[in-house]
Amino acid sequence: MKAKISRFDNLVARYYPAVYSFASRLTDDPREAIVLTRDAFKSTRKQLRNRRDEVALASILISAVIRAGLTAA
Repeated sequence: MKAKISRFDNLVARYYPAVYSFASRLTDDPREAIVLTRDAFKSTRKQLRNRRDEVALASILISAVIRAGLTAA
């Protein structure tokens, strides 16, 4: 039986590579980039579910990476 893939899972699949790439360039550390990327998706989960605008989604995720990076620094 196939599990239903949620809209959020689809968003993660679509945006994870770009968000990770940004986090990797920001930190210059692959492990820290993974942590920042996961934190960005986790912290914005509710916001992402309700958004339809692609630009808003990207902006929310990039802002979350920046905030997480500043907090970790």
